[in-house]
Amino acid sequence: MSNLGSAALILGAMLVLIALRVPIGGAMFVAGAAGYWAMVGDIALLSYLKGLLWARLSVYDLSVIPLFLLMGQLASEAGFSRTLFHAANTLLGHRQGGVAMASIVACMAFGSICGSSVATAATMSQVALPEMKRLRYSDRLATASLAVGGTLGILIPPSVILIIYALLAEQSIVKLFAAAIVPGLLATILYMATIAVYVRLVPGHATVQPPIPARQRLAALRAAWPIAAIFLCIFGGIYGGYFTATEGAAVGTVATLGLGLARRQLKWRAVAGCFLPTAQATAMILTVLLGASMMNTALAVSRVPADLAAWIGSLAVPPLAIVAGFILCFILLGCVLDELAMMLLLLPILLPSILALELFGLSVEHKAIWFGILMLMATGVGLIAPPIGLNVYVVANIARTVPIGEIYRGVLPFLLADLVRLTLILLLPSLTLWALRFVR
Repeated sequence: MSNLGSAALILGAMLVLIALRVPIGGAMFVAGAAGYWAMVGDIALLSYLKGLLWARLSVYDLSVIPLFLLMGQLASEAGFSRTLFHAANTLLGHRQGGVAMASIVACMAFGSICGSSVATAATMSQVALPEMKRLRYSDRLATASLAVGGTLGILIPPSVILIIYALLAEQSIVKLFAAAIVPGLLATILYMATIAVYVRLVPGHATVQPPIPARQRLAALRAAWPIAAIFLCIFGGIYGGYFTATEGAAVGTVATLGLGLARRQLKWRAVAGCFLPTAQATAMILTVLLGASMMNTALAVSRVPADLAAWIGSLAVPPLAIVAGFILCFILLGCVLDELAMMLLLLPILLPSILALELFGLSVEHKAIWFGILMLMATGVGLIAPPIGLNVYVVANIARTVPIGEIYRGVLPFLLADLVRLTLILLLPSLTLWALRFVR
């Protein structure tokens, strides 16, 4: 059988197993192991398997994942999301559509200590939806702003998806964190601008609340300042070279725990309860990593990624058009696949092709970082785009009285903002790469 046929059978077997409700990590592992066995034999497979677990899970940098996940669990349990939303609302709530804008800012701030899109969308929906309902915001605007705000959780550092990309692409976690800052801020600004334009073009979807007295604003900002200080401490230390990303995650976790206890927002029983969901999420991620490693090894033996890179390099097509095609592929698959599984499946196939292209005279490292940010943004679009935008379903599960079609209609203007942002980052890599000069 040809190499292409072998790769097609491996991928087809994986999709069949997923359709049979086999967990994605198990589906990738079984399909990859079967394909590897068929191509190189049982002795080679057993030899590879005996070292797989240690080779994949003994990587020191992987410890950053449970640390950041635990930090997000502690921050959520301590109610930091409510504090951040209240502070943003005191500053923006008196504007037209201001509470929806405040939810975007709060999602960005909470994402900086959470690292998860779904967790950000779920947590902030519980905090901001009641306030927007009280002020008679339309269901469409209220739910859509929270669904798209949740996508900032995987773009604003620390992002678990970005950490895994760094490990797979063999790039610096710190540099990828730095590269994500400008796209994350750009997303926040464009989402707020979308709300401002929407409420003016389509009246009746938002009300204006009275301005908050200056004393209450200062009190809200004082309450939120220590949370912001945690973020500054973590990433100031990481970018300044004072500690690694893993050490920064440990510092942030301890700081979050200390702040929650000092404010009496955390009790020891609640702290103990944070470890189980952290362990469950970590186990899920590591299982998917193991499955992806087996799958990618089988695909590497088939030489399909190398052949694809050579074929793409021979095409008489502008390199940017090829990158844009890959990004479109990520967006379309992100509508129906889990973002982590999609990245683990496609990255080993597509990244060699990207690195072989001539793009703006960028070095191999800069191409890998730039494409990682583009991929992350495309994944974020998939989280809110129909038919299966995961963030939309998360918000719909909380706002049970709102039809899911209404949320998707509210998301459409934000998709236009995402298109603008993707186009800017695609055509201007410097927007992503300029922050690297500040990393030591």
